[in-house]
Amino acid sequence: MERYKIIKEVGDGTFGSVWRAINKQTGEVVAVKKMKRKYYSWEECINLREVKSLRKMNHPNIVKLKEVIRENDILYFVFEYMDCNLYQLMKDRGKLFSEAEVRNWCFQVFQALAYMHQRGYFHRDLKPENLLVTKDLIKIADFGLAREISSQPPYTEYVSTRWYRAPEVLLQSSIYNSAVDMWAMGAIMAELFTLRPLFPGSSEADEIYKICSVIGTPTQNSWAQGLQLANKIKYQFPQFASVHLSVLVPSASDDAINLITSLCSWDPSKRPTAGEALQHPFFQKCFYIPPSLRARAAVPRTPPHVGARMTMDQKNSKRYSGTLPNKATNNSPTTKTNASFGAGVQRKLEMDYLDANKKEKSVKVTTTTCAPKQQPRYRPPLRNNPSAVYPGKGTIADATEKMEQLSINNKNPGRTMPVRQPVAATLHPTMKAGGWHSGNDLYRSPHNNIPSGRNCYSRKVAG
Repeated sequence: MERYKIIKEVGDGTFGSVWRAINKQTGEVVAVKKMKRKYYSWEECINLREVKSLRKMNHPNIVKLKEVIRENDILYFVFEYMDCNLYQLMKDRGKLFSEAEVRNWCFQVFQALAYMHQRGYFHRDLKPENLLVTKDLIKIADFGLAREISSQPPYTEYVSTRWYRAPEVLLQSSIYNSAVDMWAMGAIMAELFTLRPLFPGSSEADEIYKICSVIGTPTQNSWAQGLQLANKIKYQFPQFASVHLSVLVPSASDDAINLITSLCSWDPSKRPTAGEALQHPFFQKCFYIPPSLRARAAVPRTPPHVGARMTMDQKNSKRYSGTLPNKATNNSPTTKTNASFGAGVQRKLEMDYLDANKKEKSVKVTTTTCAPKQQPRYRPPLRNNPSAVYPGKGTIADATEKMEQLSINNKNPGRTMPVRQPVAATLHPTMKAGGWHSGNDLYRSPHNNIPSGRNCYSRKVAG
């Protein structure tokens, strides 16, 4: 740790504290997590769930573990630094987030969850405090409770902060899966729209009461397994009719309400997966290109004459001038970004995802931001005419013919014009915040002011 200069403490949790620090050699700002318990062997360190899971993941929306250090039986994790977490953004905020901002953040988180679940892990502790934000980029952090989907039950009863805990976990089910992450995302998504927790229970029993008061009491048709879990622990559900979420989240669109409703389903099997959530109409405006389509090879074509090529270059330079925003590189990984992790986790700990990247060199990481689609620019019919792109010699001036003879000669078939590579896809600018509407009562009547953030609810909800 002598290579790092500690600046200040930025967070304190059950298992460790987080400090902002600077690498003395490179000047890079990092986040150092100091674990509270002691570790007496290196094998014990590398077998931690947080280490094992992050070693296998390399995604732009999952926080990067840069280094693991054990000194004097104290364990340190060195992560990339992010400005703040989502809870800090929501706390004491004076106006609601725009739907574009909510869509952008949720789109990125669902991409990370789809990546994580596909690789056999689910997080189990999703909450605003574990979603780190820097400008328009959001990343999932704190994999201390992460679990392999293939691991054998029974699982731990306590997972995640109570407000975002799935009902099957509240009812002490020992068998659950990645659907618990989808429930948490439904609650987080609703909270992003209202700046208030959707299910702010003060205990496990009160949490189930709050859930019933919103989505209604489960029935044999809606969740038969849940009724069996309740009978097993001798719990009786309170009787409520469901409330349409548009009443509780008035600023959300119909598509947003539909997605939140499906995510917050009693039955885990009826919740969409992260991949299915990305296909929901709520994300239709998002800019998403599958990796398999991004590494498409250039199609060979007959080289144009020099004069025509010069004309095409002038047109293309005008057409693409100023369309690539500088911020685009912040939302997608670059060669330099990936190179910074080339050394992997130090102290004899290598990142498994680097080996995976070698096997999948042709696959590029998914675009992680959500931007509005734009209609394709109209092209006059003449521009689509091959004869207009490749005009004959009779239409080229004598001076151009002389230039042509320097580079392309019909009598010399050995010389060819190099095939031009396609221009990179234009990335759309990120979204900006907008207006807001809310309600005075926690769920129903309209008002003009929001009470002081979320201070009316205590965040100390462990247990």
